Amino acid sequence: MAVRKPLYVDSGNLREMDTTMVGQIIDQAVYQYSLSPSVALSVVGSGGSLAAINDTRKQAGAQSTSTTSTPTEATTAEPSTVTVTYDKVSETRTAGSPTSDTGKTWPVYYNTSGQIQAMNLTDVKDTFLHPAIDLLASGSTTTQQGGTYHVSTSASIAGSTEVSGSSTPIFIDTRADTSLYTASEIPETLDQPTTVTNYYLQRITGSQITYTEPYFLDGSNNIKEFTASAFDTLLQEWMKYTAVSSGDGYSLSYNIGTSGSGNTRGSGMVDTILDGSGNYQTLFVNVDDYRAQEFPNGSATTAATYYLRIHKS
Repeated sequence: MAVRKPLYVDSGNLREMDTTMVGQIIDQAVYQYSLSPSVALSVVGSGGSLAAINDTRKQAGAQSTSTTSTPTEATTAEPSTVTVTYDKVSETRTAGSPTSDTGKTWPVYYNTSGQIQAMNLTDVKDTFLHPAIDLLASGSTTTQQGGTYHVSTSASIAGSTEVSGSSTPIFIDTRADTSLYTASEIPETLDQPTTVTNYYLQRITGSQITYTEPYFLDGSNNIKEFTASAFDTLLQEWMKYTAVSSGDGYSLSYNIGTSGSGNTRGSGMVDTILDGSGNYQTLFVNVDDYRAQEFPNGSATTAATYYLRIHKS
C-alpha cells in the first residue's frame, strides 16, 4: 500500500499535506462521484434488474351458501394469501474512459530519497480513490456517501432526492382491512387491502468540499498548481471508473433481499400479514338463502424484511 503526502505551497515553500488535507481531497472525490454516479439505481414500472420482493396479505375465503341451513365453518373456504411482486429497481453501470496516466498526470510528493516524484495510479488509488470508495460503501447515509442510495419510508427527506421523481414507492406493505368485512355484506369482496407503509428509493446528496489544490509536474518538469476544475475532473473520472470496473476489490453494486452481501442502506422493507385462522361469519337472508364466509383476522406479524445493500467487491 502506497499512501502518499501530496505537495502544496505554503508561504512560498513546498510542503507535504497532512492527513486532514488528504482527507479533504478524499471527501471531494466522494462529492465529484455524487455529481455523476457510475453505479446508478432507477425506479422502473416492472422488470427491474435487482431481485423481486413480495408483499403478502390475507383475503377472505369465498362465500358458502345453502338453501336449507347455515353452512358450517368446516365447509366454508378459509382466507387465502394474496402476493404482489415488486421489481421496481434497476442498476446501470457506466465506467466511462478516464484520463490515462502519462507519468505526470497526478500530484507530486517527496519520495524516500527526498526527490520530487509524481504519484502513479496505484498511489492515487491508495491515497484518494480507495478510501473514497470505502466511504461510499459504508452503511452510513451522510454526505460522505453522496451519490449512493438508501430506502426511506418518506418520499421527501432532507439530504436526499427521491429517485423516481414522482414519489413512486419501490415497495408497499399492505394488509387486509378487517374493518371493511361485515357479515351483513356477505358475499364480501375477497381482497380489501389497506396500505401500511410505502418505501421509497432515495439518492444521497453530496457536499462540495474546500480543499488545498496539490501540485504536479508539467511537460517541462516545472512544478505547477492544479486548478480545482482540472483536479476535480480527474477525481470524478477515476472515481466513476473505479466504482464500476476497478478490478481490485473496489467496485460497487447493490442488491435487495432478506439477506445478502454488503452494508444495509436505510429502512428495512417490512412485509406484514395477519396471523389469524379466519373470522367465520354467517348471514340469514331468508328461509332458502343461508350464507357464510370467513374473513381475514388476527394480529399483524412480519412475514419478511427486505433490505437494500451496497456491496464492494
